[in-house]
Amino acid sequence: MVERLVPEELWELFQRVVPPAPVRPQGGGRCRYGDREVLAAIIFVATTGCAWQRLPPVFGPCGRAAHRRFSEWSAARVWAKLHRLVLEEPGARGELDWSRCAIDAVGVRAGKGGKLTGPNRLDRGKPGSKIHMLVDRAGLPLSVGISAANTHDKPALQPLARGIAPIRSRRGPRRRRPSKLHADKGYDHADLRRWLRSRGIIPRIIPRIIPRIARRGVERLDRLGRHRWVVERTVSWFNGFRRLHRRYERKPGHFLAFVGIAAALICHRRLTK
Repeated sequence: MVERLVPEELWELFQRVVPPAPVRPQGGGRCRYGDREVLAAIIFVATTGCAWQRLPPVFGPCGRAAHRRFSEWSAARVWAKLHRLVLEEPGARGELDWSRCAIDAVGVRAGKGGKLTGPNRLDRGKPGSKIHMLVDRAGLPLSVGISAANTHDKPALQPLARGIAPIRSRRGPRRRRPSKLHADKGYDHADLRRWLRSRGIIPRIIPRIIPRIARRGVERLDRLGRHRWVVERTVSWFNGFRRLHRRYERKPGHFLAFVGIAAALICHRRLTK
């Protein structure tokens, strides 16, 4: 079970980002569980949606011990570092397509409330959160974030674009900016278009008011939708992680950690096929 959830390639990458275990005095407390077993337990919770207290004993650590390590690693930004490291090698081989990127968000219900939650107008006003993602042309998540369900999608664009880690490229310096960015009409704001152009990114955003005559040099609306479908597929990949179907974590950092775990595993599984 542990080897299946944490294959050797993923374990080698994780060892490069996990912080060292704290040094304990001789004879103090119980033996510390191995990092690989704890990582397998965390991935099991993320993929199956299992509650911490119902974690199967096959992994070794109990739910309380696994959650404690999960909190420690989340505070150390281990999942963001792992996500970046997963993208490093394919980026160096030129397998990341930076020619077109897409951005979108999906809402989830938050039954326990907490920070970064709000009434979702699409879910009869029940509290919820949003998962924001920016993906490359193949649908690989490059940057993720969360917000309250009652916030507009517009404020998430700039943090997501800035949050793309500098990734190795086949030639030249590290890269963190796509050539084009596709988005729906929720991001149709003049200041966002100006900001993207100032960073050398060509905005391809569906306008809220559709022009009757296509402007010269601007892609048609049906072509914009043709390029945006990849982010919808990425949303379905995230739906494969049942822990993200509903937000159970009161702390936004823990919920963001599960989103980061899903992003890292999606990139690793797609790139190792």
